Amino acid sequence: MFAQRLTFVAFALTFYCLGTTYFEAFVNYRTWGYVGSLEFPSYHRALTPLVVKVMLIPIAVYVVCLIALVALRETLVPRFALLASLALVLVAVLSSVFIQIPIQRVFDRDGLSAALLQRLITTDLALRKVPLGLNALLWLIVFWRRSVVF
Repeated sequence: MFAQRLTFVAFALTFYCLGTTYFEAFVNYRTWGYVGSLEFPSYHRALTPLVVKVMLIPIAVYVVCLIALVALRETLVPRFALLASLALVLVAVLSSVFIQIPIQRVFDRDGLSAALLQRLITTDLALRKVPLGLNALLWLIVFWRRSVVF
């Protein structure tokens, strides 16, 4: 029963995390150019704690759920699919840690840079959107093929 509930949480977090990253990329990043250059550093510093609550904490919980599911013997999702899911999510997390967050820190310190924003958008697409999108597709395929009902 615990594995089934944890699987449900992981399934929900798959799409929640995908949705929040898409919102960030296609709404948030695209509107930063409309914030004045004098106001941007303050705006960005105020935004960061909100992003932590809405995006970073849930993806951390998701990683913990996936690790727990990999460790469990009896799960609804095949082990190879859980390992693939964990790998895809870790690509996005590592991209955040080593690319996106350092760029965000420059924005906090120096303000908005069009070149850095473009790098953020490009790397975000390749290293976060694509892996998280593939991860969501993986979960859909697994559940469709197994016809799992919660």
